[in-house]
Amino acid sequence: MEKKPHVLRLLLILGLSILLCAEGYFGYQLHELSEQQEQIKEEYSNINNITFGLFSVEQWRDKVSGIVNHQIRDFTLTPQQKKELKKEVEDILLTLIDKAEALVNKPKKTIGGKIKKFAIKTFVNTDSIKAKVPSFATKIIAKVDNPDNKKQMSKMAMSKFDALERAEYLDSTVAATKAATDKVYKKYRVSSTEELNTKLISSLARIKTATYNYSFAMLGCIVIVLSLWWIFRKQRALHATLFIMSLMFAFILLAIGLTASMIEVDARIASLDFMLLGEHVIFENQVLFFQSKSILDVVKVLMSQSAIDSVLVGLLILVFSILFPIMKLSATGIHLLSKKKIAENKVIKYFAFQSGKWSMADVIVIAILMVYIGLNGLLESQLKSLNIKSDLLTVITTNNTALQPGFIIFISFVLYGLVLSTILKFITPHESH
Repeated sequence: MEKKPHVLRLLLILGLSILLCAEGYFGYQLHELSEQQEQIKEEYSNINNITFGLFSVEQWRDKVSGIVNHQIRDFTLTPQQKKELKKEVEDILLTLIDKAEALVNKPKKTIGGKIKKFAIKTFVNTDSIKAKVPSFATKIIAKVDNPDNKKQMSKMAMSKFDALERAEYLDSTVAATKAATDKVYKKYRVSSTEELNTKLISSLARIKTATYNYSFAMLGCIVIVLSLWWIFRKQRALHATLFIMSLMFAFILLAIGLTASMIEVDARIASLDFMLLGEHVIFENQVLFFQSKSILDVVKVLMSQSAIDSVLVGLLILVFSILFPIMKLSATGIHLLSKKKIAENKVIKYFAFQSGKWSMADVIVIAILMVYIGLNGLLESQLKSLNIKSDLLTVITTNNTALQPGFIIFISFVLYGLVLSTILKFITPHESH
């Protein structure tokens, strides 16, 4: 009979160790995927940022040059337009002839000028030239509408855009942007922004599915641990072992909850479409703002600021939302396993049973949830005011702000910690108050 609890304890340790390894593996994969997702979205937002799209001279040059090239090459004159243009050309030619004739008829003071005037009036018949003006106008119109000439005109127009392109690279900012873009292209083995976006969106969809699967797998492990407490609720000999192993799961939840992304703010113009020279100019996926942060990232950002109030807030979050939970988990384990003298130590007892009221982990959960609700509503209303739909201009905005799996894990740690605190009060062999 005495060996049974010992065997059960060994089996419990073995089973929970395997489950703990699984929990650690799921947590590690979730952490890695969270960082990978944040990096991919950061690169996506940089490539598709409004600064390098809607506000980019290079983008406008490419789109306008395409329209100009297309307009010139596909330019055709209707019969009515040809008739009106021929009349305009005839008027211009007749005006030029009249001005030339007036210059010739102008009184000359020199002998050479008088000789030139006599020769022109003798050998040049302006009336016959004027009679040929309609045929001249017809030939000019035919030349303008000739495909080869239109191609040459297109080259002349595009040469201005080529000159602009060459001038751009004199600007160090544009050159640096191109270098950064080429680096991303090389990393993902693509040659255009469209190809890159397709590849990144596909990767993000896969990562999103995987992160949620790992999150739910971690929660499944916690459910199994809590189920074991119900199964062995009457086996007091196993409670200490089960509690210490349960603490290990709590540490993993805390580590992943602190380092995985918790909230993501993503505001963008999904599509901007307007008419220019009778053709559509379209800008898509113009990112206005993107940020993705974990609790640890927020602390790092606040602590790196020069303002004392930011540093103070970062320090408070560090102490009460990170260090206090770690101290509480450690103190509960020490209290349960140590002898009465150590277990009854004021510091150990304080962190084990009373530090919960000072811990801000639950406050952080509520704060992030409220920030998400408030920020999401604000972005929705602000972006909605940018939406325009008309024949000449269409603007469609999207708000992709969302809570991330890190929030699920952290709130699970808070709830799991409360359960463990309650269990400790029932199983402690020492006085808990």
